[in-house]
Amino acid sequence: MKAGIIQFAPELGNLESNYQKTEELLKQAIDADLIVLPELANSGYNFSSKSQALALSEPIDDSNYVKLLLKMAVANNQFIVAGLNERSGEKLYNTAVLVGPSGYIGKYRKTHLFWNEFDFFEKGDTGFPVFEINNTKIGILICFDWIFPEAWRILALRGAEIICHPSNLVLPYAQQAVPVQCMMNRVYGLTANRYGTEAGVTFSGRSFVSDPKGKMLYTAPADQDAVFITDIDLSLSNDKMITPRNHALLDRRPELYHPLTDTDI
Repeated sequence: MKAGIIQFAPELGNLESNYQKTEELLKQAIDADLIVLPELANSGYNFSSKSQALALSEPIDDSNYVKLLLKMAVANNQFIVAGLNERSGEKLYNTAVLVGPSGYIGKYRKTHLFWNEFDFFEKGDTGFPVFEINNTKIGILICFDWIFPEAWRILALRGAEIICHPSNLVLPYAQQAVPVQCMMNRVYGLTANRYGTEAGVTFSGRSFVSDPKGKMLYTAPADQDAVFITDIDLSLSNDKMITPRNHALLDRRPELYHPLTDTDI
């Protein structure tokens, strides 16, 4: 399959501009079977207050942004993962939605909140679902989820071959660490980051695609829009052998992995 990422700089509070930019860039990604956009792509990120975050949120079932994604998925005959400031009742979630040519498929709510996100969002409650698209299994993580190896391993154990990673990265470490996570779990990683400075927070850009051996297939510039699509060889994701006698998942010793107690420390 062909898969890739879109990098851009959502404008805080300007929903219409973000919709237009998303549509413009998706038109440049018509060759992709699977394409990933940044975290909170509909709204921007660095909210000044909970009331502002609420005002810029959208329920999935009545979201103009999701409607746009659905329109483009049908037009391009592709699957799209994109970040959304999701409103559910009076609660907000930092969410990624998955849509395809046949409609809305599912969502993932960010498990590990970062920095001021605790002021606006609930901790994600979806767990780590794996979705099947065109006989390919994909998982989704959002931004700071990257630092928790448990999340990657759970998705790999559930059969994910590609992990989509909508992001608003601030720290400089993910570009180093995510390829290692991909190598340890033998999965592809599609990290779609944003760039620019928003209300005093600067984002790192440099979106990237890494393969199941930890090789970086592409890195975007730090400070401009980017669209990148590449061929994904799923046989690499399905080959979990590290050596002829070592399997990345089957060699685990789960009987020895248990919650830490006082005697372990």
